[in-house]
Amino acid sequence: MATESPTPTRGGEDRGGAEAVARTARGGALNMAAAVAGAGLNLALVVAVARGFSQDTAGLLFAATSVFLIASAVAQLGTANGLVYFLARTRALGSAGQTRRLLCTALVPVAAASLALGAAMAVFAGPVAELAGEPGAAVYLRLLAAFLPFAAVTEALLAATRAHHDMAATAAVEKVGRPLGQVLLVLGAAAAGSAGLLAVAWAGPYLPAAVVAALWLRRVVRKAAAPEAAPPTSPKEPREPPPAPVTPHEFWGFTLPRSVAQVAQIGNQRAGIVLVAAVQGAAAAAVFTAGTRLLVAGQFATQAVQFAAGPRLAEMLAVDDRAGTARLYRSATAWLICLTWPLFLPAVVYAPLVMGLFGPGYAGAAGAGVLVVVAVAQMASASLGMGDLLLTMAGRTGWNLANNLLSLAANLVLCAVLIPPLGAVGAALAWAAAIGVRNLLPLVQLHRMIGVHPFSARWAAAAGAALVWFGAVPALCAAALGATGPSLVLALMVGGGGWAATVWRMRTLLDLDGLLPKRWRRPTPEPAATP
Repeated sequence: MATESPTPTRGGEDRGGAEAVARTARGGALNMAAAVAGAGLNLALVVAVARGFSQDTAGLLFAATSVFLIASAVAQLGTANGLVYFLARTRALGSAGQTRRLLCTALVPVAAASLALGAAMAVFAGPVAELAGEPGAAVYLRLLAAFLPFAAVTEALLAATRAHHDMAATAAVEKVGRPLGQVLLVLGAAAAGSAGLLAVAWAGPYLPAAVVAALWLRRVVRKAAAPEAAPPTSPKEPREPPPAPVTPHEFWGFTLPRSVAQVAQIGNQRAGIVLVAAVQGAAAAAVFTAGTRLLVAGQFATQAVQFAAGPRLAEMLAVDDRAGTARLYRSATAWLICLTWPLFLPAVVYAPLVMGLFGPGYAGAAGAGVLVVVAVAQMASASLGMGDLLLTMAGRTGWNLANNLLSLAANLVLCAVLIPPLGAVGAALAWAAAIGVRNLLPLVQLHRMIGVHPFSARWAAAAGAALVWFGAVPALCAAALGATGPSLVLALMVGGGGWAATVWRMRTLLDLDGLLPKRWRRPTPEPAATP
């Protein structure tokens, strides 16, 4: 696949940036379609576990899978971001021949680290489970350990496909294929009444996912390398010499700080589950996990944009296209609001009803409180944009590491203070504070470093429309008809219809014309950014 280099023009008009925004919108649309399916499948997975097994069993699985995901993040060594960063940059600078070398540099250490961590997790399953406050989770940890290498390698392989602007692999394998397999296998375990099969049902799909991802990447790399064999189209325009090969020292100097930061991110997401289980038991941990599942749905929407935007940002920053970078950053922030606020706002209004999906033991004040806190925190996060990603694509993985460590520290300290008196709600408040730290620090750093920020006219338009159609309309329906199922359905129908019409009218302002055929697009100048 050839990479289109951004081509900023003078006079303030950023045509390269506009094209990058359009291409990112198309890639993000594919990711979003898969994200919707993935969000539904992951929600179905939690519901299947919660309804198919007791709260104690569900809590044991959630605690064990939290340890598994943290170990997987450690084993990945930050290579997902490293591969996107270096593959996108080298292709933008005309040195795509480094692809196989970079893949070897990344994947061999990941395979070794994941095998070592998997063995350690099996050997030390008992002490780890006791540390988490759930000795019964040791059996699950030993079973999960066998699948750890497949989980770690799969993420690195899929990241390499995204660096080549192939979003279909992540959509098919990670967003749909693996969670669908998990849901079917968990339902089978529930039908068989076997809690012992639960861990294998949850982790088993990682094995075929790794095989499919490897085959997909091989096809993508071969396709990307094919144009290089062709002679130059114009011998009168000699190419600049390609940059020097990326050395392992350069690769790991960028990647390892991001690895630790990624572990901190996973720790932020999973530490609350483990700590609630340790302090208040597996049942309370199950309530906290169910209440935070809305976050997973929002994360899928965020990843849909980030996966498409990451390679584009790396390419534009490689050629110092700050105007294009700023435009994509602001457009992507508006898209995040459009994708996530319609999910979070109705959940705040109908929190007890939404939590009732997991069963009667989840719909109490604790579950609803967790859901409200997480939803508000994620709305604030979306409104500040993907500063964490942009900081990484700018090469500032050291800053990114410091931000995530500070965020994790805030989470752990506040968990220790808030969980004993408030339980699951206290863990949610600690998590919300950590999210704030992680988003506000990049906002300040990026503005000082390259002079970009996420605010613009499209930001205000997206936020205002979401508040009207998915905030005010559900609130009115709940006030008039009660927080019932029919009331929620009516609110979503009215709000969804009004939202769709509003977004269509604002499609040019929101930089969504790139989703349409070129003959239907209406060019518009970049709206002035909010000071």
